Amino acid sequence: MAQLAVYSSYKYFAIASPGEFVAHVEINRPKKLNAFLEEMWLELRRVFEQLSTDPNVRVVVLSGAGDRAFTAGLDVQAASQNGAIKVEEGVDTARAAFKLKRYITEFQDCITAVEKCEKPVICVLHGISIGLAIDLSCATDIRIAAKDAKFSVKEVDIGMAADIGTLARLPKAVSSASWVKEVCLSARFFDAAEALSVGFVSQVHESKADALNAAMKLASLIASKSPVAVQGTKELLNHARDHTVEDNLKYTAVWNSNALQAPDMTNALLSGIQKTKARFEKL
Repeated sequence: MAQLAVYSSYKYFAIASPGEFVAHVEINRPKKLNAFLEEMWLELRRVFEQLSTDPNVRVVVLSGAGDRAFTAGLDVQAASQNGAIKVEEGVDTARAAFKLKRYITEFQDCITAVEKCEKPVICVLHGISIGLAIDLSCATDIRIAAKDAKFSVKEVDIGMAADIGTLARLPKAVSSASWVKEVCLSARFFDAAEALSVGFVSQVHESKADALNAAMKLASLIASKSPVAVQGTKELLNHARDHTVEDNLKYTAVWNSNALQAPDMTNALLSGIQKTKARFEKL
């Protein structure tokens, strides 16, 4: 797997290319179960903002380093020590609330950067996948799990409501509102089989290696398609999730009135007729 030199400056994320137009982003703090420090989620935003506009990347695979965890969530001990979630003595309620709101919003924006990435993001979940793991994976487009994955919306167990994206995105990602409330209110663990049964993940594999292999194959398949078509499809599906059918149809018409002027459709159709592999210009 070739390392990508333009991404070599990142401390907590290892970024490589397993194939043409595919980037593999690995959360790289395995000795701490890939738990997130503030520096990590700020770095995550920079990684995905760079990937979003990189013409050499068409699909992103996101995974966690090591055998034990995708991520154990927020490093709560580090967060409590840095003072960001503490109320300073003598500060009135309103000012303390404004400070904390800015902190929460910035954290939310860093996770939302994954969802806003123009390229499809495939998440590979394994081992411990709790708290922030749910926030983060809900912001991706496709979720694939290893059989050993153990999930939990863990926040109520540490005395808070999840506030970085799970409560906004998970109800739209699965088929049962009752199940969402059950796992969010109880913080109970659920396994990969249960995640598959409600549609939280679309594939389950025997091991992390198998799950990664499946993700890479899928990423390569998607990367072989027109980037105009793929990125447009992601944009329109996300818009449809958050808007009415009528609004989405209008948005799609405007979007494709521009996108259909590209030569990509002609190239794709000709390659099908001629039984050749289509090549598309970088976007």
